[in-house]
Amino acid sequence: MTADLATAKRDLRRAFRARRRRLHATQPDAAHALARRVLLEVPAAPGDVVAGYWPDDGEIDPRPLMGAWAERGVALALPAVVERAAPPVYRRWNPGDPLQPDRVGIPAPAASAPSVIPNLVLCPLVAFDAACRRLGRGGGYIDRALAMLDSGVRVVGLAWEQQRADRVPVAAHDRSLDLVVTERRVYRRHGVAGAALP
Repeated sequence: MTADLATAKRDLRRAFRARRRRLHATQPDAAHALARRVLLEVPAAPGDVVAGYWPDDGEIDPRPLMGAWAERGVALALPAVVERAAPPVYRRWNPGDPLQPDRVGIPAPAASAPSVIPNLVLCPLVAFDAACRRLGRGGGYIDRALAMLDSGVRVVGLAWEQQRADRVPVAAHDRSLDLVVTERRVYRRHGVAGAALP
């Protein structure tokens, strides 16, 4: 990554992390509204394995969505960072299962939970653009995890509309998302943004 690209990412990350924290504080019901949107746009059925994330630093909360999928018989997983330089491991998780901090302090399933390979991954993000390019927190954990998964795995970003940037700077290793779902619309990597949602 060039110095200019690193600087552009850092500056965008700083501005949008602050914005995301403000949105989180002022829109406490956003997770439930977003869950309803995702359930309409992203099919998941018994037999699927959906990897979510434990929300941190103002990230939109995927737990209402994951709970709805669990009620429909969809298997769930959460990432666990075992080694800082390695991709996270996805471990089976059900709402209510005990969690423990992983190597970076995020709640994760215990080492005794079975490892699974998801076919749908929910991604937190700091910022995104209309082409579904994602800016994360900068640790590279999500990028390393996605690089290890089959290209057929669907990757869906969850965000507030106000997290959309004009253009997210990307490096060669950055994987675009298949979809980004906000409280207002759905963005698709291979197409224009969907119509505004009611």
